[in-house]
Amino acid sequence: MINIIRSKVTACLVLVLFLTGCASTKTNNQNGPYDPLEPMNRAVFNFNEMVYDNVFDPVARGYKKVTPDPVELVVGNFFSNLNDVVVITNSVLQLNYKSALASSARLLINTTFGIFGLIDIASDISAASDINLNKRNEDFGQTLGHYGVGSGAYIVLPLLGPSSARDTFGLAVDSFFMDPVTQGVTGVFMKDVDYINAAALRLPVATVRTINARAQFLDDDKTLEEAALDKYEFTRDAYLQRRTSLVNNSSEAK
Repeated sequence: MINIIRSKVTACLVLVLFLTGCASTKTNNQNGPYDPLEPMNRAVFNFNEMVYDNVFDPVARGYKKVTPDPVELVVGNFFSNLNDVVVITNSVLQLNYKSALASSARLLINTTFGIFGLIDIASDISAASDINLNKRNEDFGQTLGHYGVGSGAYIVLPLLGPSSARDTFGLAVDSFFMDPVTQGVTGVFMKDVDYINAAALRLPVATVRTINARAQFLDDDKTLEEAALDKYEFTRDAYLQRRTSLVNNSSEAK
């Protein structure tokens, strides 16, 4: 099963590399968003909205209804702590050692004193002192942007939502090599530890993370529905602007 998944991921990587090579490196600030695939993107966007409305959102609302707020908070903290593995790796790749050290300290403190990340002690330390251990946001798409790789064409991914040629490739790399919840560190560097790589463990954890993430987005999505005349266009522009800010390490985006 794992070999099949890896084969599919490899095929996706080859396809994205092709798309990235063919895509213009025109930035989002020149003549507006680069969206040559808009008809296809809108079709995928509408499909995603249908799935969200009929599957993900009802499940997410049920999750919020039955889950006490403190439990929901610690679940979010746990997955945020796991994500620091991705943040640290990409901070090192960007030679941003300040971010790498801060995120490493954050991971160490929250994993040990915070009971495997259930309690975000590092953020409490930041709030009570001048030590900045706040959550960073780094991924391989930002790493590529750091080294001058253009975003390429805007792409809406099935179920995953807004992306770009560069960020799609970055997502695949993060998922395959870095993210502990998906293929990640455990699948590459601890592949012989069967109980960690077992689908019986990995799939439920990934499912809970997806539901929890969607639950956090419900209120924002409702506001977006009410405010945007064209939800596709608004989502695209907001995504591209945020990604530009993240690549440039703007404090507002962090």
